[in-house]
Amino acid sequence: MSKIRYSRRSILKSGGAAVAASALPAPMIWAQEIKDITLRQFGTGVSNLNEVGQKVKEELGFTLEMTALDSDSVTQRAATQPGSFDIADIEYWICKKVWPTGNLQAMDVSKIKNYDKIVGIFKDGKLTPESVVAQGTAPHTVGFVESEGSTSFASEETNWMTLIPTIYNADTLGIRPDLIKRPISNWSELLNPEFKGKASILDISSIGIMDMAMVCESMGEIAYGDKGNMTRNEIDQTFAIFTEAKRAGQFRAFWKTFDESVNLMASGEVVIQSMWSPAITAVKSRGIPCVYQPLEEGYRSWGGGIGLSKALTGMELDAAYEYINWYLDGWVGGFLMRQGYYSAVPETSKNYMSANEWGYWFEGKEAVEPIANPFGDVMAQPGEVRDGGSFYERMGEVACWNAVMDENQYMVRKWNEFIAA
Repeated sequence: MSKIRYSRRSILKSGGAAVAASALPAPMIWAQEIKDITLRQFGTGVSNLNEVGQKVKEELGFTLEMTALDSDSVTQRAATQPGSFDIADIEYWICKKVWPTGNLQAMDVSKIKNYDKIVGIFKDGKLTPESVVAQGTAPHTVGFVESEGSTSFASEETNWMTLIPTIYNADTLGIRPDLIKRPISNWSELLNPEFKGKASILDISSIGIMDMAMVCESMGEIAYGDKGNMTRNEIDQTFAIFTEAKRAGQFRAFWKTFDESVNLMASGEVVIQSMWSPAITAVKSRGIPCVYQPLEEGYRSWGGGIGLSKALTGMELDAAYEYINWYLDGWVGGFLMRQGYYSAVPETSKNYMSANEWGYWFEGKEAVEPIANPFGDVMAQPGEVRDGGSFYERMGEVACWNAVMDENQYMVRKWNEFIAA
């Protein structure tokens, strides 16, 4: 892969067309035309990063236009505007909503160079052979289809993937330890009256409902059959508890975007809330104490991947596969892991990280030198360890995945009533 990529770049820059034509006819044609290709990608701000687009232009030669939207807008666009994109950078729970529309095309795993190195979470659902698959929409349950044209999911690994996995994490509550001034160990603390007016939950129903379930279970109020696929009665009970808390003034705000969550926490208006790992990183980069708190009940997890528009064909489709293979080749993984995410192919990311970075972010080791994010902001000092420990400790404590339930429409209606209450 890397040799072909290098040849394409060098041919593009050198103009040695006669030599290239005799030795590498396909890359020569590619090199002449790839600079005219533009692929339109959209997804959440988590992974639609300008730095990735710039690196694609530099290394692959074509243009990647990226649009960042909130999760609900991503879902709506993928499901209703198939002509508006080439690449959908979406989460697996969104795939469950979008795939049945037929707007995405299945991808041939034999074309994915590092397929064998993708972590088991995305293949059979297991981090290790002993792992128990967590509740919710686990990525592997919507990751494969039986055949190229199928609009229903396969029950096990096949040659056709719905999304090529790229990014995932174990999510928990973010806290301001300097303002709370005591240990936090349980999800139930989100509704502790001690934090009245200073708590927040995210306003994305398929994610927020899972945070709610973790809280209600932690409180001992509800014993769910399956948090990721609640009955109407369980949904009603969950919202009754949170609506009561809302009316009592527990919540300062409900956030939809990464930046909103950062600003709420950094300002001190909120001291405990639903949060994403890089948002913690962003708060800490301002010199403000912020912890991604490991909790006794475990993590709520999510995973994302790259999906391709059904309309993508020819050289644009070839360019998309080239992009996917480049994505899993390590540079992007290293970039994402320095923000606290995980790469679908961790071992290639290791090649783009220092031993100190890999030790801190992946192995849970003490930093031996200052740890910086990709933008140069110092995140941790020597002697510090990552919140929650190593990759296997964190991902091994996943209690549920973001989910789309059988009763999804009912749940969304109740969610909207809750936000409006």
